[in-house]
Amino acid sequence: MNLPNKLTIFRIILIPFFILILAIPTTMGVMQVGGTVLTGSRLLAALVFIVASLTDFLDGQIARRNHLVTNFGKFADPLADKMLVMTAFIFLVELNMAPAWVVAIIVCRELAVTGLRLIIVENDGQVLAAAWPGKIKTTTQMLAIIFLLLNNVFFAAINLPLGEIMLYICLFFTVYSGIDYFVKNRSIFSDSF
Repeated sequence: MNLPNKLTIFRIILIPFFILILAIPTTMGVMQVGGTVLTGSRLLAALVFIVASLTDFLDGQIARRNHLVTNFGKFADPLADKMLVMTAFIFLVELNMAPAWVVAIIVCRELAVTGLRLIIVENDGQVLAAAWPGKIKTTTQMLAIIFLLLNNVFFAAINLPLGEIMLYICLFFTVYSGIDYFVKNRSIFSDSF
């Protein structure tokens, strides 16, 4: 197994740790910066999420640079992203840090594109690799999650709700990239009309 695929598997392995950190109440410290409160568990969860997100960036860079792109990587990399991001968004709803309707749209888009990927594999035998709009979507989702978990701690002094702003930016790119995937692959449904 090559290094990019190992990084993808490592990202998947980090997900249960991320879940445990947020799910199990801890007595970890609380920090206050300006008027913003940040619990130690959210800080630790954000750090785990950042490490996992960095593996997403690294595995793609290494795979393309060293010509190590594999069907497993094309399949597992976006799956790992979806698992990580959807887990985080579900916890953000539970923590009252993201509206459920936004997360529902994001989850529905992820499931729809995953279904599209399965149909394309079944019909063409090809794995649908992530396109640029999908990569922008993933980046904005990850940034939104990080800033929300950190409770806008770095921007409290100027009262800039960057986490919330990034959430709506990622919602836009989530919807846009979903439409892009379906429009570019509409021929797969040509037998339906």
